[in-house]
Amino acid sequence: MPAEHDQATRQAGAWFASTIKQRRARLNLSLAQVAERVGCAKSYLSSMERAHKGPPSDELITGLEEALSFTPGELINCARWDQTPETIRCDLESLRERESSAIKLARLLATSASEGGSLDELYKSGELSRLIGAIDGTAPADSSKEQSVPGSAQQSVSLPREIPLVNRVAAGYPVEFTDLGYPAGIADEYIRSPDVDDPDAFAARVVGDSMEPDYREGDIVVFSPVKDIRDGMDCFVRLEPDHETTFKRIYFHTDEQGNEHIRIQPINNAYAPRTIPRDQVAGLFAGVSVIRPI
Repeated sequence: MPAEHDQATRQAGAWFASTIKQRRARLNLSLAQVAERVGCAKSYLSSMERAHKGPPSDELITGLEEALSFTPGELINCARWDQTPETIRCDLESLRERESSAIKLARLLATSASEGGSLDELYKSGELSRLIGAIDGTAPADSSKEQSVPGSAQQSVSLPREIPLVNRVAAGYPVEFTDLGYPAGIADEYIRSPDVDDPDAFAARVVGDSMEPDYREGDIVVFSPVKDIRDGMDCFVRLEPDHETTFKRIYFHTDEQGNEHIRIQPINNAYAPRTIPRDQVAGLFAGVSVIRPI
């Protein structure tokens, strides 16, 4: 189908009419000129362009293809598309959109790999989860669910977004952490946080006591990859080269040689801070909410 049509044209089911009208205008031909070339009445051609008439005979369509310099069979396909039931057209459009998203995802991953990028960067941008959602039909834009308020047919409320609980994060010394290798939004367990609307947010359960008294073991902290990181924020920190992680308050420093460093600072004074070169920090994700068992 011609790529020049917009969504409104597709929904109206008027591929054939729009296609011949746009091509005639592009070639700067009048209705009379085209009608004369194909041997039909000007009024009949006008009705076709306004979708007041269904597609004509295959013989006339072939004449239009020649008169308007179409590839043989192109207008025939448009006419067949208009005759396809609406439900089937919708299903085909959905399949095409998913195929397009899959191709974009493959190109995105290939480009990122060739440029030395990481999954963490794609994860933080939100593009990775958007494309995966488009492919599997659970795009973030459609993931919010509405529930009617009892006693009111006019009002609805949006349920809080489901946030994947991906693993545990050490509030102590850094430990190995593997679950961030999963695509955004994938986990065995999910939580809801009314104040968090980031589609790429994830949560982790605190292990250890280095962030006491502000955070205790068993607390679930929600992290937002899209939130800007500033000095003094409590962050999920992912370290290179072994992909260890920890939960700490972070501060940025630059030494006399201009090298950037990050100090990961426990709140609990029983633990010593660590200063790490910036290039050894693979990811920083700001904590934005905490869920605490009573």
